[in-house]
Amino acid sequence: MAPKVLVSDKLSETAVQIFRDRGIDVTFDPTIGKDKDRLLQMIGEYDGLAIRSATKVSDKVLAAASKLKVIGRAGIGVDNVDIPAASKRGIIVMNTPFGNSITTAEHAIAMMMAVARQIPEANSSTHAGKWEKSRFMGVELTGKTLGVVGAGNIGSIVIDRAHGLKMKVIAYDPFLSEDRADKLGVEKVDLDTLLGRADFVTLHVPVTDKTRDILSAEAIAKLKPGVRLINCARGGLVDEDALAIALKSGHVAGAAFDVFATEPATESPLFNLPNVVVTPHLGAATTEAQENVALQIAEQMSDYLLTGAVSNALNMPSVTAEEAKVMGPWLTLAGHLGTFVGQMTEEPIVAVNILYNGNVATMNTAALNAAVIAGVMKSVNPDVNMVSAPVIAKDRGIDVTTTTQGKTGVFDAYIKLTVVTAQRERSIAGTVFSDGKPRFIQIKGITIDAEIGRHMLYTTNTDVPGIIGALGKTLGENGVNIANFTLGRSDRGKEAIALLYVDEPIPQPALDQLAATGLFRAVRTLEFDIT
Repeated sequence: MAPKVLVSDKLSETAVQIFRDRGIDVTFDPTIGKDKDRLLQMIGEYDGLAIRSATKVSDKVLAAASKLKVIGRAGIGVDNVDIPAASKRGIIVMNTPFGNSITTAEHAIAMMMAVARQIPEANSSTHAGKWEKSRFMGVELTGKTLGVVGAGNIGSIVIDRAHGLKMKVIAYDPFLSEDRADKLGVEKVDLDTLLGRADFVTLHVPVTDKTRDILSAEAIAKLKPGVRLINCARGGLVDEDALAIALKSGHVAGAAFDVFATEPATESPLFNLPNVVVTPHLGAATTEAQENVALQIAEQMSDYLLTGAVSNALNMPSVTAEEAKVMGPWLTLAGHLGTFVGQMTEEPIVAVNILYNGNVATMNTAALNAAVIAGVMKSVNPDVNMVSAPVIAKDRGIDVTTTTQGKTGVFDAYIKLTVVTAQRERSIAGTVFSDGKPRFIQIKGITIDAEIGRHMLYTTNTDVPGIIGALGKTLGENGVNIANFTLGRSDRGKEAIALLYVDEPIPQPALDQLAATGLFRAVRTLEFDIT
């Protein structure tokens, strides 16, 4: 059955057609996003939800979305989506962070020019029939220092455009490397230095706990006198009350804001102040940008629903279509390793360590980690997936660590999972053979070579004669056919294990008979998701 997608906000018909062309059953009704009752009534039918900013995806909506796998936001901001609630329900939330980058950067440059030359006020005055040429004395951009706070995708475009205007550019960004700064042609500085040197300051960071009120009253006091401030990023980055005071005192010569702490902004301390340019969050409001993000989200959602490729997800590691092809068997193996340990471990897990050896260490280990943890968690929550598993693990205080290393041993690559509880450690390793089939290669440090099937039996015992016979005889008497039988031991007469892949579930009487022989320390059935 084809996946179903609901488009509840305004998307271009071209974007909607992408869903149809790729075989997805799409419902396009932009009125639903503003009708909470209809959204609640309909959402349970759909695998995907494509939105802009009008649709509010609350926990209540998510609770009704029993089939929902992915939410796609055509744009950057996802303030209208309860991401933590979506993550706990295993729903991917993706956006389009690059589709409107140029448009937003251009708007910041336009706002900078507007405030430098007081264009909006001059425009209103001239329309009113006045000719106040001497009133509107501006400043040039050439030779001025532009301070860019946030040198990511949009910030780097602003930097490029500023160079074209012959401005000097300094940048503050904790994640900006010296090499990247050199390539951008900017001087990397700390925030206080930027505030004290810049003639213009433009903000290009998201709102987080670390960036909220990054321009507080204290920071605004550190600004160079006569500075002009531009914010086309997010409301909440600037203390608007403190900025209004600085504007009135003349410490700040002008400001240009496209975003506000509260939106829609029907009132603000910045409104009606001289040389303050304000626009109603128009950063992404161009025909090209709106079309780009719509097309991009349609492609991303289709890729995920049809191939499992994940792009620009906010609550899961991205996996490209190309990565998905190469990593598919390794993701399957990662899940099986986690599933094995999860079914074998009854006490609370304290820590999980995942070792990647050889070629697999160069792959997308964040995605592989998510698959491992999902496998571990399935024993306590069958509905868990790669999105929700890391959240659940974190909530339970499980410490997850990752180690990567070059090839050691006979295999080109392998994954080893070690789980720690208060009572013991349990480990298992696996690899993917050239035929693309995952195999278990080590359990408890004992070397094996085990094919993985849906129904399996795991036993431990002291290495003594008669084990194979007891297993074969008991399963045969109970009508269970053995597809694959693997044995391993630490040494002669020491600890040994058996791992059997069987064609059907093993009935309880067979397990009771094996336990009654006295030969086995542990007898456990295992089940794996084999698709």
